[in-house]
Amino acid sequence: MRIDLGEDEQPEIGLIALIDCIFFLLMFFMVATSFKQPVGEKPQKELPVTLPAAQMSLDRVGAGAPPLTIGVDKQGKLYIDGSRVSVQELHDRLKQEAAASPGRPVRIDGDEMARYQDIVHVLDLCQFEGFTKISMHTRQ
Repeated sequence: MRIDLGEDEQPEIGLIALIDCIFFLLMFFMVATSFKQPVGEKPQKELPVTLPAAQMSLDRVGAGAPPLTIGVDKQGKLYIDGSRVSVQELHDRLKQEAAASPGRPVRIDGDEMARYQDIVHVLDLCQFEGFTKISMHTRQ
């Protein structure tokens, strides 16, 4: 004996759940792309330097033009704006910068365990090329 259950219904796709998933993906990509770096700014590479502590430190807001950053790590290796250089390359770069903008400030990021002689050598090179606005970067 055959039992009649009525007409067979066609399966339907639940559009409400599908729309919720699409909105969730849309919001995820909108939030994820908002964390991108602006095109004009290049991110600063982090130097392998632990800065010494100081009681007072200059605030960057009123500082003016961006300084030429020279890093000295605890082994005495030198860095200019995040890229490793030799002593001769540092001297050549300082010569170029002095010719281009002699009043540009120079900031030395010296590791707290760096030899004092390495820092003095960088200071001598800067003063030899005519830089007078030299500062040491510290942490508070």
